[in-house]
Formats: sequence, C-alpha cells, structure tokens
Amino acid sequence: MNRIEKTFSLLKENNKKAFVPYIMAGDGGLESLGDKLVQLEKFGAAAIEVGVPFSDPVADGPTIQRAGIRALKNGTTLKGIIEEIEKVRVAVTVPIILMTYLNPIYSYGIENFVSDIQKAGVDGCIIPDLPVEEEEMIAPQLEGSQVELIRLVTLTTPVERIKTIASKGRGFLYTVTVKGITGVRNEYDQDLTQFLKMVKSVSPIPVMAGFGISSKEQIMEITNYCDGVIVGSKIVDLFEQKGLSEMEEFMSVFKQESEIL
Repeated sequence: MNRIEKTFSLLKENNKKAFVPYIMAGDGGLESLGDKLVQLEKFGAAAIEVGVPFSDPVADGPTIQRAGIRALKNGTTLKGIIEEIEKVRVAVTVPIILMTYLNPIYSYGIENFVSDIQKAGVDGCIIPDLPVEEEEMIAPQLEGSQVELIRLVTLTTPVERIKTIASKGRGFLYTVTVKGITGVRNEYDQDLTQFLKMVKSVSPIPVMAGFGISSKEQIMEITNYCDGVIVGSKIVDLFEQKGLSEMEEFMSVFKQESEIL
C-alpha cells in the first residue's frame, strides 16, 4: 500500500473528502517548486499533482497552457522536476503525483523514468494520452515500483469501459467532469451528477473529479457524489497572482465543513 492508498483509506475512515491541487512545475522558476509543495500541504492538500510542461498539451486549457509555456521558457525539464521533487520529498508527507504526456517519458526512457521517479518519492503518475489498451508499455514497471498509474474516465466513456479502467487501479479514478479541456467554468453539464453517481457505483477505488472546478460551491456540490476534487487552473492562477491568502481560504473548504458538522 503506497501513500495514495493510505491517504484515501484514512480520509474514508474519517469521513473526509480530498482536495488535490495541481501546479505546473517550473512556472515561476523550478527552484520555487519545493516551496509550493510545502505550502500546499500546509493549506490542506490531501495529495498534490505536479504538471510537467509540454509543447502540445492536448488536455490542458489556456491557463495551464500558459503556465507550461512560462515553465518551458524558464528551461524546465523533466529531469530537473524529478530532482526538485527528490530534494523536497523529506519535507512533504502527502502523496505527489506527476502528470505528464508520453513524449517526455519516451525521450527520458521508460526504465530510467520509472526508476528515477520512484527514487524521488513520486507516488503516482497521470498520463492523459496513454489509452488503457497501450498501457502495458509502462504500467507493469510503475506497479513494480509502487508508483500508481492514475487512469482517467470522461463523460463520454461507456460504462463497461469505466468498469474495466476502474478495476485496474489501486489509487483513485480521475473523473473528468467536462467535455473538453481544463479551465475555470461557472457551470457544469446537467448530466454530471448522474455520471458521478454511476462511476462511484461501479468503481472499487476512490473517485476524484477534476477539470474546471473553481469555487467552494462547486466543490461542495460535486463531492456529494465522489471522494474529492482536483483543482488546477484556479491554483495555477492564484500562484501567478501571489494570492496565497485567497488560496489558503479556498483550500479550507473541507476544514470549514468539518467545523460546521
């Protein structure tokens, strides 16, 4: 059982939801990554998703694309990101999940990539352009290194395929809540509630909702039907604006709910 499984098991025992923030490594300088990870854990992150900048990020909206461009201009590399994570791992106790596309992994070398992220203390890996039919190229290596491959399902994924995908993981199932790319949204597809209920009913692992979540109201509504949320664009924006006090208040949503209860 790695850190992701332990974290979600503890949250379930305490009837709590997970807030998982996303940040783009290298945005604002790679040297700031460690401080950001420490800050996010302090603000209440259950786990942290760290994005790897990529020149053709098909799943990312404008905010995260811009952050990736800034990071690439800063000379950010996958190797540099892994090295920074290894440096800060002793100071960060929550799971760290690396989000990257296949190309950087291929360039790095699959065996070297898996070996290095395990050594650095990475707990999970999200690869949005890796279909389940092709995952044998890396899934066994990750599993053997106690690094969870976090799989995704979307509003258009058929239920039988969702069952297949959910049955393969031991961390959590990343449920994409919109038809399209990441980015702040004011409203969601009216079918989302039923979709989340369905996914939750068939998934043997925790269900996390992500893409477009930007308010406490959205979070409280969505988490009636799943185990937590992943928030990217809002967090990336707040770091760029140096809005740490607003970020802390935003991430306190589950703390406040606990106090009310």
